[in-house]
Amino acid sequence: MTSETRVCRIHSARDLRIDTLELGEPGPGQVLLKMRAGGICGSDLHYYQDGGFGAIRVREPMVLGHEVSGEVVSTGPGVEGLAPGTRVAVNPSHPCNACAFCLRGLQQHCLNMTFFGSAMPFPHSQGAFRERMVVAATQCEPLGDVVSFGEGACAEPLAVCLHAGTRAGDLKGKRVIVTGAGPIGSLCVAVAKFGGAAEIVVTDLQDATLKVAEEMGATRAINTRTNPDGLKEFEANKGCFDVAFECSAAAPAIRSLFPVLRPQARFVQVGTGGDATIALAMLVAKEIEWAGAQRFHAEYPLAVKMIAERRIDVRPIITGTFPLADAVAAFDAAGDRSKAVKVQLELA
Repeated sequence: MTSETRVCRIHSARDLRIDTLELGEPGPGQVLLKMRAGGICGSDLHYYQDGGFGAIRVREPMVLGHEVSGEVVSTGPGVEGLAPGTRVAVNPSHPCNACAFCLRGLQQHCLNMTFFGSAMPFPHSQGAFRERMVVAATQCEPLGDVVSFGEGACAEPLAVCLHAGTRAGDLKGKRVIVTGAGPIGSLCVAVAKFGGAAEIVVTDLQDATLKVAEEMGATRAINTRTNPDGLKEFEANKGCFDVAFECSAAAPAIRSLFPVLRPQARFVQVGTGGDATIALAMLVAKEIEWAGAQRFHAEYPLAVKMIAERRIDVRPIITGTFPLADAVAAFDAAGDRSKAVKVQLELA
């Protein structure tokens, strides 16, 4: 039996529509969810504002969204532990668990990855900004009854930051700098605080986002637009920071880190989508360890657990919530970095 569900679907740049699609029943190992909250990510914004990013373009109508939570409506054969009414966060990542990388425990590099709301493959991988959705039961992580659905939808970006934390190594007692105070930057601040960092300095160009980063645990916030020399004091004696989380992908921010990192510091690149030219002499002379951080795997259930228990309180990053019908207004609000950190949709 089929029914219908409303979805938030991109057709081309600035052409975002609330469409109606058919919805089937859950099959073996699947769950039908009433979707409740969805966070607008930077990639969703790129699809909306520009029709894609780099060589990745929207070539057919695509449902957006991968930061989501919902409630179990019904289950297909063989599903256990997810009774109707169970509140869940939904992992948008579905690796094959059979390719060479999956077999090495590197599922984030799966050769056959299915990821909600991605135009990388064609046909595109459809997203989760919907009223109802059928997903694999293995993608559902119980959220408990304490936190909101909006908080649960923050599990995906928190998982990204927890993975970045694993790439950084032990943070206890470390001096940490974070560039970019958007959702990922603010959550990296929270991860550093949870990891026991002694000092967490965050930089951005907007006071509003810096204020949120302080609420998430930053010990100092520096607006490098109004205070371009704000990092000078940290350059003495070859720099002082042990770890950097670069979350902006902005070339000036990337370059600003090399003078303030101590020799053999760990530089974790989390932000994507930009190009930067750096002086290789700084990387070599200081023996900086520059590491990328790509998505997550085991960190997703951990992120859900940490949110559910409020070991990391994500509420400060949620700066706006809109009904599904007002998706265009929500995306426009999310694009205003002078005010927004994480804007979410109420899906049902």
